[in-house]
Amino acid sequence: MNLASGKHPWWGGVLLLLASAAFAGSAPAQDLKVTLLGTGSPAPIMDRFGPSILVEAGKQKLLFDCGRGAAQRIQQNKVPFAEVDALFLTHLHSDHVVGIPDLWLTGWIQGRTIPLRVWGPAGTREMMTHLEQAYQFDIHMRRDVDEKLPSAGVVVLAKDIEQGVVYENGGIKVTAFVVDHGPVKPALGYRVDFAGHSVVLSGDTRYSENLVRSSEGADVLIHEVMDPDAFRLKNPSVSQQRVQTILAHHTTPEQAGTVFSRVKPKLAVYSHIVPPGASDLIPLTRKTYSGPLEVGEDLMSIEIGEKVVVRHAPR
Repeated sequence: MNLASGKHPWWGGVLLLLASAAFAGSAPAQDLKVTLLGTGSPAPIMDRFGPSILVEAGKQKLLFDCGRGAAQRIQQNKVPFAEVDALFLTHLHSDHVVGIPDLWLTGWIQGRTIPLRVWGPAGTREMMTHLEQAYQFDIHMRRDVDEKLPSAGVVVLAKDIEQGVVYENGGIKVTAFVVDHGPVKPALGYRVDFAGHSVVLSGDTRYSENLVRSSEGADVLIHEVMDPDAFRLKNPSVSQQRVQTILAHHTTPEQAGTVFSRVKPKLAVYSHIVPPGASDLIPLTRKTYSGPLEVGEDLMSIEIGEKVVVRHAPR
């Protein structure tokens, strides 16, 4: 377990339950349920798939980023593909979008009868248009010649967005905010509010004051992280200059701890972990943060209601 031990001043009676074996089951209707589908980085690691987070609220299922293996993780999580019809992108780096064709086309094949809606920073609409062009043969065969799948299910409704409220439906509000991913601009984080509870997803960012402001009062903050020393050990042939260039796009554990200390969430969680096997994230974060903390794992779920409940996928 990576949960912080001991007292901390913001605990406020919050009960954090960890249930490694009790992975199955749904959250109560008025809870937010967040599932980390992929917690890795660009490296093709089997136990940490590409960045992707599923947020369930009421009957709605919203997906944030769609990295390598997102479709497989959705299947493992026993979520019907046809029910995932809203995708939000933090930015357009390949590791965050490479799973989109699988989600889009497999979802259609498996029963989606309405368009896939996609929100993301400038360039999202153009990217999705080119994907539709790239897969025209498959679309034509399945829609017009062979299976005669419903045409509406393969339609993509993509929208370029900026900072602000980008989605409101059924009591769910999704707010996009600008983060600092170095020269990669625009890059966004997201906040999801539902039934008096909230989760913030940092996207890829270095230390960001705007993220701190946008996370005020959030129950759970899911933040990316990079351990530069662990990265150097795992990649000894990479030059020091290259390491510094990568680090300039990301947040160290000590910096993330400062963010957590300022936001004071009921639970802080790491995802998009660079490198995937970094093992010192907790002690490094403890230099600047003493509150509840989890190192995310693929298929870990977090139920956010009167209590914050973390469930680990069975090994």
